[in-house]
Amino acid sequence: MTKPRYTDLVLSLPATVPFVGPETQERARGAAFAARLGANESVFGPSPQAVAAIAKSASEAWMYGDPEVWELREAIATHHGVRAANVVVGEGIDGLLGYLVRLLIGPGDAVVTSDGAYPTFNYHVAGFGGALHKVPYRGDHEDPEALLAKAREVDAKLVYVANPDNPMGSWHDAATVQAMIDALPEGCVLALDEAYADTAPANAIPPLDMTHPRVIRLRTFSKAYGLAGLRVGYALAEPDFIAAFNRIRHHFGLGRVAQAGALAALADQDHLQATVARIAAARDKIAAIARDNGLTPLPSATNFVTVDCGRDGAFARAVLAGLVGQGVFVRMPFTAPQDRCIRISAGTDADLALLAKALPRALAEAGSR
Repeated sequence: MTKPRYTDLVLSLPATVPFVGPETQERARGAAFAARLGANESVFGPSPQAVAAIAKSASEAWMYGDPEVWELREAIATHHGVRAANVVVGEGIDGLLGYLVRLLIGPGDAVVTSDGAYPTFNYHVAGFGGALHKVPYRGDHEDPEALLAKAREVDAKLVYVANPDNPMGSWHDAATVQAMIDALPEGCVLALDEAYADTAPANAIPPLDMTHPRVIRLRTFSKAYGLAGLRVGYALAEPDFIAAFNRIRHHFGLGRVAQAGALAALADQDHLQATVARIAAARDKIAAIARDNGLTPLPSATNFVTVDCGRDGAFARAVLAGLVGQGVFVRMPFTAPQDRCIRISAGTDADLALLAKALPRALAEAGSR
């Protein structure tokens, strides 16, 4: 019997995923994590109003969600002072990045990103046959000048940058980002991933300009809004650019329950601000725990703190393994020299107490190897 006739592109790709989920690790360990501090979720949870809306809409789960996501798009537009025509909603930023790459990139088309930046973007580029070109970080920050120079060099159709950045937590001020937008080469689209905009300083996010035809800003309900399990993200761009998504997006991809939860979460800005304050307090506690153990916490504008372990990637991986072995789930950057670090998501006081207890042992075990 014959097998499926996969495309040459699919046959050329490894069977892999951008991230190994904590559930996968829990199954391998045979035990649940005591502290889940690696996925940059919000352990502080969603708005009670969102929870109530999710519960109410559960009885309507037999219906598909609105394929136009009309009510949520209107609310997002009002929140940002733009038009609904400037908004597309999708299955998290990950889903929207997949649509974006599908819109723009065919086999051999040049795409530029930073070496060590968010790997899911790279995964989409590979899946559509794009030619990925990378530039190094500079001082644990993405390097806008290098990204633009490489984009000009290779005639890139798409360049990706996150501000604030994952996995380092660093950020550029709005003027730097705007200068990058202003210098964008003709024919090149800038994907500006602002997943952590809600936890960033106000001076890190440039004003929304919905007139530029080749800039798209990506936001999410998965971080500060605490709805990672619903997978709701959105993008803001010029209307013609947004309309192009309707040619290829999954129109029924966002379920009714997810739409209701995100709509209620957006309406409860008091809860969002309270969560942002709790995240900031948790960042301070993580930084203090790191310093107490002789490590260096890097400045962060996100819901995590990247901690410099002071040696090389092998040592940092050993520290990470030591924490995981004690039931504390954390992650780390994949690429040198950023892989000298581990990345710790904001947690509750109980989570961070477990971290404070586990870290000295993990460091001692790593140092003895």
